[in-house]
Amino acid sequence: MSLHIYNTLSKKIEKFIPIDDKKVKMYTCGPTVYDNAHIGNFRTFLFEDLLKRWLQHLGYNVNHVMNITDIDDKTIKRAKDESVALSDITKKYTAKFFEDSNWLKIIPATSYPRATNHIQKIIGLIEKLIKKDFAYLHKDGSVYFDISSLKSYGKLTNLVFDKKNNNRRSKDDEYQKKSVQDFVLWKSYKKTDGDNYWDSPWGKGRPGWHIECSAMSISELGDSFDIHCGGVDNIFPHHENEIAQSESVTGKKFVNYWMHSEFLTTKDVKMSKSVGNIYTISDIQAMGFYPESVRYQLLSSHYRSKVIFSKKKKIESDKAILKFKIFYNLLKSKNANKITGKTLPYSYIQFRKKMNNDLNVPEALAVFFVWMKRASSNIENNMNTTKELGEAWRFTVIFNNIFDFISMQMEKIPKNIKNIVDKRSKARNSKNWVLSDKYRQELFNLGWVVVDGKDGQKLTKK
Repeated sequence: MSLHIYNTLSKKIEKFIPIDDKKVKMYTCGPTVYDNAHIGNFRTFLFEDLLKRWLQHLGYNVNHVMNITDIDDKTIKRAKDESVALSDITKKYTAKFFEDSNWLKIIPATSYPRATNHIQKIIGLIEKLIKKDFAYLHKDGSVYFDISSLKSYGKLTNLVFDKKNNNRRSKDDEYQKKSVQDFVLWKSYKKTDGDNYWDSPWGKGRPGWHIECSAMSISELGDSFDIHCGGVDNIFPHHENEIAQSESVTGKKFVNYWMHSEFLTTKDVKMSKSVGNIYTISDIQAMGFYPESVRYQLLSSHYRSKVIFSKKKKIESDKAILKFKIFYNLLKSKNANKITGKTLPYSYIQFRKKMNNDLNVPEALAVFFVWMKRASSNIENNMNTTKELGEAWRFTVIFNNIFDFISMQMEKIPKNIKNIVDKRSKARNSKNWVLSDKYRQELFNLGWVVVDGKDGQKLTKK
């Protein structure tokens, strides 16, 4: 089965066919760098990481562009609140985003364009939209996209606007416009913007959020590309507006496949800064989470399903990660990593089918768990062949290249831990089970898990 993915645009699962054979051009909405990203944001970033890893496993060369929004209302407000330059705020939180992404083992994008580096490209796009009568200039110097000029507007979300109410303007709208649905492309300068403005044909101002992404994606990937990702909260208005302005400028289809991940929640409430139920990476590190455990908790559900994050689930995810690590170390102990060959077990074919079915991770993990349990039992009981050991190692490496649940380095065992293991071994040899259990608990409290098998004690870091 070839790769099939759910396309938000068509509202159905489609066979993935890239524009350029084995090359995939993918754009993902990155962070707005005015504060620390929270794990609700990282749920989307991890889904995109998984998608990229799977595309690479299938043999695609992925050109992944993730934008950095470093100019908008939020970044300007944060800089003003802290009485510092905008660049100080955006550099600080961009660095923190990269630090958190690295901790979560997210593969870096090919490029990270900044909105502030694309101002002239943005101005150029707006000029073309005005020239083609898709946008208009307001008397205050702001520029708006006229959605009534585009018959196809709303195709991503199947929106149908009430023409009777089309000309009503919201009292809270900061930038006056013809229709309440029209969106801003260029915001005229206001005193609250401080020094954060650029000169344009329409006077001083700054770009709107939506046009920033069109400028960056077209600049980096061309007029048309394969995949655009984001969270479901980006579908409207952000992605709808990206399509409108981009296709109006180029006259071409903007993106072939739109993929969106669902919300991360806490007790059925979307995780967001406005609600106040967020966890940053620093927060979950303080709770004792390991990156692999977080990856498991956020990736083990289907990307189009809501995920409830909780500290209680840490026990479940830690147990799953521990099973993977024990199996990996078992294979290493049998020198499976030194066995040459290219074949894979039949379960890999089932695993691949599940992943190719719109990244059906829950079913793919179930396949791997069942296979791993059976393979582990066979290895423990010496019921496997050299060929099967090699196949098990190759499948495990593939699995981890996709999910990164296992540290592929054997843990260095500290001297004090080795001493406790030796004491426990002596206690077991003398059949002092009470003392043996005491040492097991002591090891656990120090962050290590010991598993007894036919080949003796196996030690794994929690």
